[in-house]
Amino acid sequence: GAGVVVVDFLLILAVLSGVCYVSGRKGFLDWNQEYGFVDVRSDAHMFYWMFYVQNVTKIEEASKFPIVIWLQGGPGGSSTGYGNFYEIGPYYVNKTYRTTTWANYVNLLLIDNPVGAGFSYVKYHQDFTTDNRQIATDLVTFTKAFYQMFPQFNATPLYIFSESYGGKMAAEFAWWLNKAIEAGEVNAKLSGVALGDSWISPVDTCMSWAPYLLNIGEIDENGYNAINKIAVKTKEAVEGGYYLDGTQDWADLEGEVEIQSGFVDFYNILTQVTDGPSALKRQVDKFGIRSNGFRDEYTLMNTEVRAALGITSDSVYDSQAGYVFDFLWLDFMKPVTDIVARLLNETNLSVVVYSGQLDLIVDTPGTLTWVEKLDWPLIHNWTMAERNPLLVNNIVEGFTKKFNNFAFYWINRAGHMSPSDNPEAVIQMLKEVTNLK
Repeated sequence: GAGVVVVDFLLILAVLSGVCYVSGRKGFLDWNQEYGFVDVRSDAHMFYWMFYVQNVTKIEEASKFPIVIWLQGGPGGSSTGYGNFYEIGPYYVNKTYRTTTWANYVNLLLIDNPVGAGFSYVKYHQDFTTDNRQIATDLVTFTKAFYQMFPQFNATPLYIFSESYGGKMAAEFAWWLNKAIEAGEVNAKLSGVALGDSWISPVDTCMSWAPYLLNIGEIDENGYNAINKIAVKTKEAVEGGYYLDGTQDWADLEGEVEIQSGFVDFYNILTQVTDGPSALKRQVDKFGIRSNGFRDEYTLMNTEVRAALGITSDSVYDSQAGYVFDFLWLDFMKPVTDIVARLLNETNLSVVVYSGQLDLIVDTPGTLTWVEKLDWPLIHNWTMAERNPLLVNNIVEGFTKKFNNFAFYWINRAGHMSPSDNPEAVIQMLKEVTNLK
């Protein structure tokens, strides 16, 4: 089994489809929800947690509202833990209600991906994914099973939203899911993909750090030269096909940025930081999530959430997350700009990129660099399109520029975790992307 107590008659269907299913609508706290594991491979078990949209009087009406899949970064970050309790779920980690939860507007489907993240787990090391294509395959397998369990959503618009490394995974997932839907293998209505502060072109991002930090006053010319030297080394390794070296160079580059900038916060450049020995405690936990004394969800997930959702000892939250990153070390620096271009050129999907203006680790300048180089015939039209303010209650919360099936959102007053830094702006974007009034 996949480590979940099965409590209703759907057990038979679950066994036949390779799915371990837990009846929803009762779980952790009060929200209408579904949760369980899908066996994406024989020894690889993917955990999901869905919160039904809040603004319906009957649960059956939920299918009238879009489904949004959320993919956390890392690789190894947990959508059901970090994304849920710190960014977009119904509750904060202290169990109080989040008024800006996305579940007020959409059916929110959080997936612990790749296997090994969050409550998802594998039996053997050989079952960890080693590249983006394998990750996408597992996600397509999950999605097929999900719609077999919940056929009421077959005709409901589906959107994939993501953050950080989650965007790299989301792009390829969207491509292969769209192919599976076209082939009749998955019965779903995929409508769009949104890439938030996403690790799409690692080299373009790394090359942007030195000029960005210089321009905002975080470093001087000496710091610029020191950082840029390692960035160029990183670029040469990746473009030469030496991806293992490239990932190590990226790690060295991050260290140099911290030294030269007095430990600027990679996820929001305005965050107050300390220098000296105490700063050294801010070590990299997983890409997109740093250990800085704020990971209270570990205890919550492994105690109250585990008990409420009936998760057995087969799965220990976050216990395999480090392995997830380790097994993707070779793939980490490879770009997926070609996949984004194919989504624009060969599908009818809505493709959205959004970027927090205060993010460093996947900063806006680096993101715009790869966007403007996309192999898409209409990119010049997008470049020349009018940029409009993103208004919420008459406050400029960002900007947006759209052409055809591509849109870019600049999110004001937000760093890497845009949904928690500026929830009003990101919710307005969510409504626009998913065509909610």
